[in-house]
Amino acid sequence: MPLKLSSSAFSTGGNIPVEHTCEGADLSPPLSWSGIPAGTKSLALIVDDPAAPDPAAPRMTWVHWVLYNLPPACTGLAEGAASALPAGTREGFNDWKRTGYGGPCPPIGRHRYFHKLYALDTVLPDLGCPTRPLLEKAMQAHILAQAELIGTYQKRR
Repeated sequence: MPLKLSSSAFSTGGNIPVEHTCEGADLSPPLSWSGIPAGTKSLALIVDDPAAPDPAAPRMTWVHWVLYNLPPACTGLAEGAASALPAGTREGFNDWKRTGYGGPCPPIGRHRYFHKLYALDTVLPDLGCPTRPLLEKAMQAHILAQAELIGTYQKRR
């Protein structure tokens, strides 16, 4: 069975509810996963927007959440879990230069938010609070499987 990532708050390609954005409570969405491959020692999660600041003229990827060393027995994260992560989970820096979840807050247009889950064959060493590129470098050659969930959001102006 392949690794699968889903949310009870939005479907693949669906609209992310306002409570998970800067216009709402900015709570991390509920996420669940299945199909963890044999040999998985830890999981990592990266949430980003590859079309910032404007989908019509993207200049960068904006990182919203970085987690690593989630235990493989964990099958998901509850809504607002950014404040109560599973034991052993480590956090990295998002592009607001802080740890934790930062929800969608696009300055213009409808953006796509990629929730990427990685099954790793190792528990990563303490990386401090890595940025997405540093975590991706540490994960190289350790990824057993990857799953992706894409949600969209546009501010209500």
